[in-house]
Amino acid sequence: MAEPKKYVSQAELQKHNRPEDLWISIQGKVYNVTDWSKVHPGGDLPLLQLAGQDATDAFVAYHPGTVWKYLDKFFTGYYLEDYSVSEVSKDYRKLVAEFSKMGLFEKKGHITFISLCFMAMLLVLIFYGIFCSNSTWVHLLCAAFTGCLWIQSGWLGHDSGHYQIMTSRGFNRAVQIITGNCVAGISIGWWKRNHNAHHIACNSLDFDPDLQHMPFFAVSSKFFSSLTSYFYERKMNFDSVTRFLVSYQHWTFYPVMCVARINLFAQSILLLLSKRKVPNRVQEIVGVLVFWIWYPLLLSCLPNWGERVMFVLASFTVTGIQHVQFCLNHFSSNVYVGSPNGNDWFEKQTKGTLNINCSSWMDWFHGGLQFQIEHHLFPRLPRCHLRKVSPFVRELCKKHNLPYHSASFWNANVMTIRTLRAAALQARDFANPVPKNLVWEAVNTHG
Repeated sequence: MAEPKKYVSQAELQKHNRPEDLWISIQGKVYNVTDWSKVHPGGDLPLLQLAGQDATDAFVAYHPGTVWKYLDKFFTGYYLEDYSVSEVSKDYRKLVAEFSKMGLFEKKGHITFISLCFMAMLLVLIFYGIFCSNSTWVHLLCAAFTGCLWIQSGWLGHDSGHYQIMTSRGFNRAVQIITGNCVAGISIGWWKRNHNAHHIACNSLDFDPDLQHMPFFAVSSKFFSSLTSYFYERKMNFDSVTRFLVSYQHWTFYPVMCVARINLFAQSILLLLSKRKVPNRVQEIVGVLVFWIWYPLLLSCLPNWGERVMFVLASFTVTGIQHVQFCLNHFSSNVYVGSPNGNDWFEKQTKGTLNINCSSWMDWFHGGLQFQIEHHLFPRLPRCHLRKVSPFVRELCKKHNLPYHSASFWNANVMTIRTLRAAALQARDFANPVPKNLVWEAVNTHG
């Protein structure tokens, strides 16, 4: 005679939400992933963000069917009491299953090969232009090519972090280190930690690092209450300096995006030098060092400091296009405060994301971000299939009366600036007191 099933309530499950006591539920079965979180390939943050609750939809989104068999060793013997699945989640899971049957997650197309060839061509042109020409205009063109090189490396790094773009895990890791660390100077380990947290907690003001840009930007007045960042583990103080900077953020947005790469360099180095667990730390550090050898060496071959400064600014500015693209998909979308909820995965991803309308021949420019809704719902799906699955997602949103927001590249920029301006004007409200700052008072004193 089979033993009766043992159940735990939702309230009991929620108590197990700490790093030293971490439980989750998947399809009604309760798992203890406390030890697994320390070696989880996606890092500990996705598990911590969904700790103490059902995480089925997020698990389905991030893992192929072959992973299910490994869950048994984490099974606690308990089942979740009153476990139920919403109609939205049922349809979402069916869609994932259909795409799996169609083989879409395995068919990756030729984007990786084409991108690598294009990057190799850009590298040759850059070094040839610097070493074989004395023309300032040629050097400026090489700087623009360097920016394009970093953009393409960003798309490949993004893809390789979500799914295996090469024939083996070893080759996939090699491409990550080469395109991310060596070519662009960005730690793929930092990117994966940051990006996985963003995907799980899409547009949560206190959990999503992609919205936490204080003191320079605040997309919502809710930041003015000095929220705590659970990603950076610090309070985001809305002080007088922050108020001053945020008050003009709709004017400073594009200039800051032109040099935003500096922040990525800094964040990569801070993580690699920190005490946090970083998989393959030595690989990561060596890769970043390669970048800081070849890029300064390239600059040293320019004839004077004027051209060197021009080269850096031009290469950073061109790459700033990609930084703007990263912001367009989420800055003007719905935001919320609090931890992500595993039971409304589909709803949160669609409400917090904006697609960019474009013709298929412009897909290379957006690198998959033009179908950001589809990418957030199916992060393992190669970008060559995003346009193909878009009608299915749109239909599912329509069926359940959920938003499917999209806008042209121009209108997305307008919406982003409008959001920043609205928050900027609210930041100027003196009814919300902050510590006094002489710079703020001098700039904003009238009469």
